Amino acid sequence: MSETFSLTVNGKAETVSAPPDTPLIYVLRNQLGLKGVRYGCGLEQCGCCTVLVDGAPAFACSQAVETTAGASVETIEGLGTADAPHPLQQAFMDLQAGQCGYCLAGILMAAKALLAANPDPTRQDIVTALDGHLCRCGAHTRIIAAIQQAAKVMGGSA
Repeated sequence: MSETFSLTVNGKAETVSAPPDTPLIYVLRNQLGLKGVRYGCGLEQCGCCTVLVDGAPAFACSQAVETTAGASVETIEGLGTADAPHPLQQAFMDLQAGQCGYCLAGILMAAKALLAANPDPTRQDIVTALDGHLCRCGAHTRIIAAIQQAAKVMGGSA
């Protein structure tokens, strides 16, 4: 049976209707049209579906919508725009840190949470923060370098 839930998504108040145990990813993609949230494995093993819930990384594939009632959710669509990319997005473009791009939305959201908590991460901090994210293209070195570049631009010295 569906229930109504209120949450804030990318800074905008939203009301959605779904069974309480519906994975957040289905609400974001199907009801709100936020297709940047990717479905990878559905088992919290790849990180493609990572969004920020109240600023913390969360797997949208397994997070029930009822647990986000009243919360603030940020997806890749809330990070920046084509005209004004977030420093992370700009660094990823500058360093060509992605190939196919399927994993990047989740990686970027995890990186944003990392830099919010630690504006001057070490390489190991970055590796640890991205441990649950799979990139099958092998762009790991460029991804780490892009996060380090973004940290510098944002005021850290990584």
